[in-house]
Amino acid sequence: MQLIDLKAQQAKIRDTIECRIRTVLDHGTYIMGPEVRELEERLASHTGAKHCIGCSSGTEALLMALMAWGVGPGDAVFAPALTFFATAEVASLLGATPVMVDIKPDTYTLDPEQFEQAVAAVLTRDPSLHPLPGQAVTTQLTPKAVIPVNLYGQTADYDALLSIARRHEMFSLEDAAQSFGAHYKGKRSCALGCDIAATSFFPGKPLGCYGDGGAVFTDNDEYATLLRSIRIHGMGANKYDNVRIGLNARLDTMQAAVLLCKLDIFDKEFDARQKIATRYEESLAPLGARYGIRTPKISPAGQSAWAQYCVRIPGGKRDTVAGKLKEQGIPTNIYYPTPLHMLGAFSAMGYKPHDVPNALEASQQVLALPFHPYLKEEDMARIVTALEDALND
Repeated sequence: MQLIDLKAQQAKIRDTIECRIRTVLDHGTYIMGPEVRELEERLASHTGAKHCIGCSSGTEALLMALMAWGVGPGDAVFAPALTFFATAEVASLLGATPVMVDIKPDTYTLDPEQFEQAVAAVLTRDPSLHPLPGQAVTTQLTPKAVIPVNLYGQTADYDALLSIARRHEMFSLEDAAQSFGAHYKGKRSCALGCDIAATSFFPGKPLGCYGDGGAVFTDNDEYATLLRSIRIHGMGANKYDNVRIGLNARLDTMQAAVLLCKLDIFDKEFDARQKIATRYEESLAPLGARYGIRTPKISPAGQSAWAQYCVRIPGGKRDTVAGKLKEQGIPTNIYYPTPLHMLGAFSAMGYKPHDVPNALEASQQVLALPFHPYLKEEDMARIVTALEDALND
């Protein structure tokens, strides 16, 4: 059993993938070939965004956006404390200060009330309003950007978050690394009203390639021009006309070819994810009543892409349960075992564990179960039975 079964997916599109790859081998344009442009056009159409710029990874997508806005020293970039390291890492790479904000305990996404308090704390340099990193207390920082994360495939509360960001004249960056295909109030992820959106095509994502890859999306023509320049070493008229500092962040043609094949079946897989999540919910309901297991709560304003299916296991039993499932050949994962504010890379910022209590508790309880569009009913039944047995021990 696999946590995410990429082989089952590949079996359905292997011939198409091989045909696409042969085409790339025939034309020989391995960097920024025609498949990259075709993919960008199809992704823009799929999401509803005006511009899509393919790039080398989800991390580079985030970094490119901050670079386009000139984020740097003296700037505060707000991010949820429960997410992958890259969300805050990109701010630090540019010399900005990441400010960790707590999550909503039910959806795991950035809490708008906590975000507003964090902005007020930065402006007044008052950590009594919201926990702050040491630099935000000793130095007057400018609230520059917020990066809401669509965790586990579910979008954040963008109406509330963007209202706050606009009031403080901040840039907004949708971290859609886990949510390609998700919906929020009739709009698709990557086109939810932020200045720029970034997604990842890491193999395990809802839309993933066979290596690293990513993309940025925007409706702003100026940002699109900047992003395309930054992607290729800050190029101007050509790649030897470097007009700004940029990155080597191009998307390989081979990866674009794979993504085009997967995009053909994406909507069908998306529907399958919804059905499997519903079956999980129904199957796990008795365990919720008996053992306090909490299944994912999806906001009525949206529809999750179900990048992961994470349950909450209270009472300090999570790691024991994971171990027992492993003994039965059932893989699990923890997204994420350590909140950002407690990671060693940010230890100098001076945060305390309970500064963001919801993120801390979630990190101690969340467990991802096997989940993908090809999960069989008999495998799910086996997972649920094994989980109940582990809880009984």
